[in-house]
Amino acid sequence: MTKRVAIFISGGGSNMRALVDSMTGDHPARPAVILSNKEDAGGIAWARGQGLATEVVDHRPFAGDRAAFETALAQALAPHAPDIICLAGFMRVLTAGFVTPWSGRMINIHPSLLPKYRGLHTHARALEAGETEHGCTVHEVTPELDDGPILGQARVPIQEGDTPDSLAARVLVEEHRLYPAVLRRFAAGDRRPVWLG
Repeated sequence: MTKRVAIFISGGGSNMRALVDSMTGDHPARPAVILSNKEDAGGIAWARGQGLATEVVDHRPFAGDRAAFETALAQALAPHAPDIICLAGFMRVLTAGFVTPWSGRMINIHPSLLPKYRGLHTHARALEAGETEHGCTVHEVTPELDDGPILGQARVPIQEGDTPDSLAARVLVEEHRLYPAVLRRFAAGDRRPVWLG
């Protein structure tokens, strides 16, 4: 049975686009809805242009009340009946109250070789630490930030003269390869990690 995928974004949604573009032919999943916490997210405009269902739940009116924001997220999702949630640059931390009911059905892409460099500014932190390689990780989402079983990684060598921006650009290319590969396997019920690069 084809799985229905909700993709959460906050910005331009380049990883969302890579996922949507991959879900064709014999792929075991299809996009059900693109959800953003920002009405002006570039990815929402793109998704609408593709005729995809979209939802926007602005986090700002819920300042200081994550539970109410997450209730609104769940209400927005419900009509689309997703089987899987893919976080693709969704810049809000979700609490256990939202994550736990989706245990084993929510995945995220993070721009580092986890467990190194959880959180933000991963490219700058990798350079400051003198790393020789960097990359990205897709993992199952758990209540702990950037934790959970690793479902795939792609590695990128760090080059002399790299800046956070130049490194981020090369990692993003790999993100667009890795996330679709992991989703295809995950949607088919296969949790074996994908290793690229």
